[in-house]
Amino acid sequence: MSKYPNLISDFLTFVKINSRSDEASTTVPSSPRETAFLKQLMTKLTDLGLSDVEQDKQSAYVFATIPANTDKPVKTLGFISHIDTADFNAENVNPQIVEDYDGESVIKLGNGDYVLDPAVFPNLKNYAGHTLITTDGTTLLGADDKSGVAEIISAAEYLLAHPEIKHGKIRLGFGLDEEIGTGADHFNVPAFGADYAYTVDGGPLGELEYETFNAAQATVTITGVNVHPGEAKDKMVNALQLAVDFQSALPAHDVPEHTEGREGFFFLLSLEGTVDSAKMTYIIRDHDRDKFEARKRLFTAVADRLNLADGVARVKVDMKDQYYNMREVIEKDMRVVELAKQAMLKLDIKPEIYPVRGGTDGSKISFMGLPTPNLFAGGENMHGRFEYVSEQVMERAVDVVLQIIQDNYEQD
Repeated sequence: MSKYPNLISDFLTFVKINSRSDEASTTVPSSPRETAFLKQLMTKLTDLGLSDVEQDKQSAYVFATIPANTDKPVKTLGFISHIDTADFNAENVNPQIVEDYDGESVIKLGNGDYVLDPAVFPNLKNYAGHTLITTDGTTLLGADDKSGVAEIISAAEYLLAHPEIKHGKIRLGFGLDEEIGTGADHFNVPAFGADYAYTVDGGPLGELEYETFNAAQATVTITGVNVHPGEAKDKMVNALQLAVDFQSALPAHDVPEHTEGREGFFFLLSLEGTVDSAKMTYIIRDHDRDKFEARKRLFTAVADRLNLADGVARVKVDMKDQYYNMREVIEKDMRVVELAKQAMLKLDIKPEIYPVRGGTDGSKISFMGLPTPNLFAGGENMHGRFEYVSEQVMERAVDVVLQIIQDNYEQD
C-alpha cells in the first residue's frame, strides 16, 4: 500500500475536471473552468488543515501554508504547480489504468484506433512493472500539471500527519494559465513569502531543470490586393504568396522538427488567410540571450525586406517577449538546485539536468526575485491523446518534495 493513499485518487479526480485555459480570453483566469477548479481546490486545502488558504487578488493563484513545527530559523520553501491544461480536448477525460505494464506491449487507448506503441514511444520501455495511467485516446490526460498538483497536496498531507518530521514554513502555490504563457505574469512574490521555490511541473523521473528557452511570440499580418485573376497582372498582391515568401526567408533548418539541445528555432504555429489578407503566428526560441535577440532582429528584417521590395508596407510584425532563460538568475546562487540534486541522490534517483526546450512559470518567477527551478512530476507525451504517467514516478516525486523539505531543515 502506498504511503500516499490519496495521491492517485486525487489525481484521477482532478484530471476529470476540465480546467483548460483559453488563449483568446483577456480575463484572469482566462476561463471560468479554471475559476471553478480553484474554488474546489481551496475547499480541499482547507479541509486538509492547511493554513492561510486564499486566492491572491494580484495573481489569482491559490496560496496555502504548512506552518513550521520548529523554532529553529529555517528558510521558507515554496512549491508551485498549475491547474490549467493545454490546447487539446479536455472534456470528458476518461483515464485508463494499466497495471504491471510489461514495458513491451502496445497499449490500446479506449475503443478507437489510437495506441501507445513502444516502437513509436520508446520511453514506455522504462516503465516495466509500473502502473500507468493513460487517456482513452479522445482527450489529453492532464498530467501537465495535475500530477504536480496532486503530488504537492500529498506531500502536505503527509507532513501534517507526521509532525515528527521537523520543517520550516512551507508555502504552496496553485497557478493558472500556464499553458497560454500568462499565468505567472502577476505572481505576487512578496505575498507568497518564500526564500526559494520549485515548480513541480516536469516530465520523467529525475528531471531537474533550471535552464529554459528565451521566448517571444510574433504575429505577422499581411495586407494584399485582390482582383480578378484574369486581370491580375501588375495589380494583384497575393497575401498568401507573401506569407509563403516570409516563411521561406527564414532559416530552413531552424524549426522544432530539425533542432535539439540548445538549438533555437522559429515555429510557425498558424497560417490563415486569403489573397486579400493573411495572418501568421510564430513563436521564437533560443537558450542563448544574444542569439535570441539576433533571431528577433532577423525576423523583423525579413518583413522589412519584403516591404522594401514591394514599395508598400504590406507586412506588419507585432512581437512580444514571453519569458527568459531562468539560468541567468539561478546560476548566481545554485543552492536551490543543489538542494534538489542532493535530495534526489539520497533517494537513489539520478538527477537529469539539461536545458529544457520549453519554459515553466519558474522562468518568469525567477526573474521576479524568487529562484524557482523545476522538478519532475512524471508526465510523458504531454498535451495530447498519447499522454501518460506512472503511479510509481508520481510517488517518487512526492518523496523528492519531502526530502527537499527535510534537507532544508537540516542544513539551515
